[in-house]
Amino acid sequence: DEEEDYMSDLFIKQDVRPGLPMVRRGKEAIQKEEKQKEANEKNRQKSIKEEEKERRDLVLKSALGNENKGFALLQKMGYKSGQALGKSGEGIVEPIPLNIKTGLSGLGHEELKKRKAEEKLENYRQKLHMKKQANEQAADQFRIRFKSKQEERKMEGDLRKSQRACQQLDMQKDIDVPKETWFWIEPEEDKKDEEDKEDECTSSDLSVSEKLQILTAYLREEHFYCIWCGTTYEDSEDLSSNCPGDSAADHD
Repeated sequence: DEEEDYMSDLFIKQDVRPGLPMVRRGKEAIQKEEKQKEANEKNRQKSIKEEEKERRDLVLKSALGNENKGFALLQKMGYKSGQALGKSGEGIVEPIPLNIKTGLSGLGHEELKKRKAEEKLENYRQKLHMKKQANEQAADQFRIRFKSKQEERKMEGDLRKSQRACQQLDMQKDIDVPKETWFWIEPEEDKKDEEDKEDECTSSDLSVSEKLQILTAYLREEHFYCIWCGTTYEDSEDLSSNCPGDSAADHD
């Protein structure tokens, strides 16, 4: 063989970019693989299920011919291809389609799955509804407790106000001892002594609202004084005619 002349025009015109031969070989390998896949697909032996499906699809797509006994009987009775069934042509034109069952589940399985899914969804909705109701009830109870605490604090403030007024008005009349021990505000030392003792007192059985009602009635009857008006009236007639009432609600 003659040695190739590297200075010739033929060698210079060749594409000698780096990596280009690898790209060409990769493309050729991909094309060869695709051709091999096509050949394998053509030569592949079809399964029995695939052959049955192809035959079934072919038969379903083709129209009924004279060799079909049912179609032959219809033709004898005057039926023509493309007509609707029935005496006046109100029936169907195309045959009832086939629904091929490919799964292994029994009849009614899909309906059972659908019913279970609906039941599950309904149970989920009921749980959400019950949870919403529970949250609303909890919120209502919280509002009621909060309101009752506010009212209780207000009554405690009115009771302390009444005790201070009662003590001041009693002392103005030279009354040294209150009619009831809780009519006056007790000193801090006396409170500590009472906590150490376990004496039973009638006042401990009374609620804050009951104490407030008794004490305000005493102030009105004894001193003609209304804690909500903050006024001492001249007499009972002046009190009844000018004071709106004997409770905070009446004054509101």
